[in-house]
Amino acid sequence: MENTPLVEMRNISLSFGGLHAVRNVSIDLYPGEVVGVLGHNGAGKSCLMRILAGAYPRDAGTIHVNGAEARIANPRDARRYNIETIYQTLALADNLNASANLFLGRELRSPFGTLRSAEMEEETRRIMGRLNPNFRKFGSPVADLSGGQRQSVAIARAVYFNARILIMDEPTAALGVEETRMVGELIEELKARGLGIFLIDHDVQQVMRLCDRASVLKNGHLVGTVRTADVTEDDLLEMIILGKTPAQVA
Repeated sequence: MENTPLVEMRNISLSFGGLHAVRNVSIDLYPGEVVGVLGHNGAGKSCLMRILAGAYPRDAGTIHVNGAEARIANPRDARRYNIETIYQTLALADNLNASANLFLGRELRSPFGTLRSAEMEEETRRIMGRLNPNFRKFGSPVADLSGGQRQSVAIARAVYFNARILIMDEPTAALGVEETRMVGELIEELKARGLGIFLIDHDVQQVMRLCDRASVLKNGHLVGTVRTADVTEDDLLEMIILGKTPAQVA
């Protein structure tokens, strides 16, 4: 891993009225790394990541991208810093095929305003060929695709438009074993290309399998960040449930 983090979030806080959703949390992410963000519902993990994605304005704290302070007030700002979010809902247009979804809102057009459909499909085949070589259903509406294939399209869209920092919200929720394996392979491919990934999840086994480090939140506080190679599933569960690191439990 490189020495300069892709992302540094320092002393981040966010409140909704009297509710402290995130309290003084610091977290970072390096190129070619996957960091799991865990915690019960309401722990603050999604709120923290939505601050990075530009969906929520933070009350306090700083965000640095590639070592320089980043000003992120909305999702457009986040994209300018090559931050993309893949939500559980995927935000795909079910009636359109993979190519139309990849370029949705950013279509390639000729000088006369007509769609350059063949060029967009060629680009889609090229990026999908690298990410998911088994993908074949280029002409089908994404409504007809499996969950793993839909994830492939959403990931391809982010990567094609130069994402360097990817936030993935429970990417394997409701997927079968084979589909989950496919998404795991996609994540490994993204790591190999030097992307950094924040993986929001509640599945400890999944985090142990896919993540290099795990940051656990409880009641808006950061319990701690650990290397997955240094802990067990039970250690992570204790952090989630008890709000204590393995060293504090010991």
